[in-house]
Amino acid sequence: MIAKKIPYYTSYLKSEKRYSFHTIISYENDLNQFCLFNEHQSFTRKNVRNWVVHLMKSECSPKTIHRKLSALRSFANFGITQGYFKVNPVNGLALPKIPKRLPVFCGEEDLITLLDHFECSDEKDIRNRLILELLYCTGIRRNELINIRVADLDLVSNEILIRGKGNKQRKIPLLPEIKKTIQNYLNIRSDSVQKSLYLFEIDGKPLYPKLVYRIVNEYLQNIGTLTKKSPHTLRHTFATHLLNRGADLNSIKELLGHASLASTQVYTHNSIEKLKSIYKLAHPRA
Repeated sequence: MIAKKIPYYTSYLKSEKRYSFHTIISYENDLNQFCLFNEHQSFTRKNVRNWVVHLMKSECSPKTIHRKLSALRSFANFGITQGYFKVNPVNGLALPKIPKRLPVFCGEEDLITLLDHFECSDEKDIRNRLILELLYCTGIRRNELINIRVADLDLVSNEILIRGKGNKQRKIPLLPEIKKTIQNYLNIRSDSVQKSLYLFEIDGKPLYPKLVYRIVNEYLQNIGTLTKKSPHTLRHTFATHLLNRGADLNSIKELLGHASLASTQVYTHNSIEKLKSIYKLAHPRA
């Protein structure tokens, strides 16, 4: 039975692969969904293909289907090493194509105006400003922001240690302006969090993801042209602004913590679109 093997797999993801809690839950949910669909619990190519067809008929997006099959493929590979299965039924399976969508990002003037006119009247406002600045000035992910510890800040060398996916660590430079905001926030934090382990805490626990999303979404509402207003929008903005100002792709890759250059190359499309618009405006024959 497939379902009986799932706890062993999730334990492997946690202890060996060091996947984040949210990734493990996502993979576990995907596997349980497959088990519910696959009543006989037989892990065959035919059953996997039938599940894909079912997902497509349920109007599941191609991106979501790819993610679910990625969970299934990873589980099958684990099962082969453990002797549960002989072959991986997911390999070589035809999947729906994912339409290319350019990352949504803020314009430079819009974001600079937002930060320059940010009102900080109390500790909460300063915290929120720091959250926005860190996401935009470092390009870190929401979960990486949440897990920043005070000890990760090196305000002498102007660096911050970030723990990324798979617990991979990288150091990111801190700009003078954001260093000031960090120092200001550390100085005014209430007594309840003054000795806390994490940079951002509520009741002794790190900020929860939905709160970070709400904070960012609230402030990005001031930029009406955005179709998405999430923490990841600021990550896209960080990468796009760096590329537009001449940063090389490999450096952006290292700052973002991408495992491969292919993940970073998506930002070149935004840069090309900008070049096209400039070309059309500037060229006499356009």
